[in-house]
Amino acid sequence: MKKDFYEVLGISKGADAAAIKKAYRKKALEHHPDKNPGDKSAEEKFKVAAEAYEILSDPNKRAQYDQLGHRAFDGSGGFGGGGGHAGMNMDDIFSQFGDIFGSAFGGGGGFGGGGGGQRRTKGSNLRIKVKLTLEEIANGVEKKVKVKRKVQAPGVSYRTCSTCNGQGQVMRVTNTILGRMQSASTCPTCGGSGQILDKKPSEADSQGMIVEDETVSIKIPAGVVDGMQLKVSNKGNDAPGNSVPGDLIVAIEELEHEFLKREGENLHYDLYISFPEAVLGVSKDIEAINGKVRIKLEEGIQSGKILRLKGKGIPNINGYASGDLLVHVNVWTPKTISKEQKLFFENNMSDEHFVPNPEKSDKSFFEKVKDMFS
Repeated sequence: MKKDFYEVLGISKGADAAAIKKAYRKKALEHHPDKNPGDKSAEEKFKVAAEAYEILSDPNKRAQYDQLGHRAFDGSGGFGGGGGHAGMNMDDIFSQFGDIFGSAFGGGGGFGGGGGGQRRTKGSNLRIKVKLTLEEIANGVEKKVKVKRKVQAPGVSYRTCSTCNGQGQVMRVTNTILGRMQSASTCPTCGGSGQILDKKPSEADSQGMIVEDETVSIKIPAGVVDGMQLKVSNKGNDAPGNSVPGDLIVAIEELEHEFLKREGENLHYDLYISFPEAVLGVSKDIEAINGKVRIKLEEGIQSGKILRLKGKGIPNINGYASGDLLVHVNVWTPKTISKEQKLFFENNMSDEHFVPNPEKSDKSFFEKVKDMFS
């Protein structure tokens, strides 16, 4: 079971951005691979800390994590697309968060060799919207979508940037009243990639890239909500040179169901019955998320009665349980009736069985609403 990200960084849930960054830097320096050569355990902790920082440093991702936990990113979150830190790419970590290390390890350059290797840039992200039915949300689904990605053209080649010698950064030394200060900035020649274009085919653009269609498979867990964003790692655009692809950001759009209304993990269904059915009682088939369900209405059921079907709602995205299906009973009053029917009701207008006489156990409308939202 994955450890809580706040525990990983040793911070409270109310920590601000500065505290999160400070805690991550401390953990990252402690478990840095250059400080712990050959130590797989330290490398694993380094990756976990990076994943925790990647989520908690982003306000939107942090909000999703606080609400849904690790399941908010399972199957699509984290580096490597596996929903966990095991598939994280070390160069990917340095390319995104290398500036946090400062000069502690050679300016936070590429993985290995104390920052002496080539820096790897990351391509831009792609964003798509996926529409899901309520049935797909309730059961989880695998969607195949076609995306247009920028990729390096076949036959393209790059050479090491002579300005930064493949580091992606240039170092500057400035004399100040406090002494000589060293600072690093992105290389102006290669834009941080450490490489520049050498040869390119005619169909490639000025960076050696072409656009290709690719079919991407997206595993969407049960219980997602409208507006949630999932991430498929490495399915965004490539970048020139020695780079890693960006990510594919998938926004969820929930389609409206014909009969069911969603409220969190609960579902609501309006059931209309006739006056005779309310008086005599009846069995009814109602629409549930995975097919029809038969329920029995007792004699004399009142309009506004709410029947709760346990576990017939939407699964919790963290896998704890499923919500309920709430059936709202509405007694339909006819607008037109025959003379014989009208005479029947007129004769029974004052009959004791037709006079409203609610029992103490019968809840008012406001009590029902209160119960429904609690």
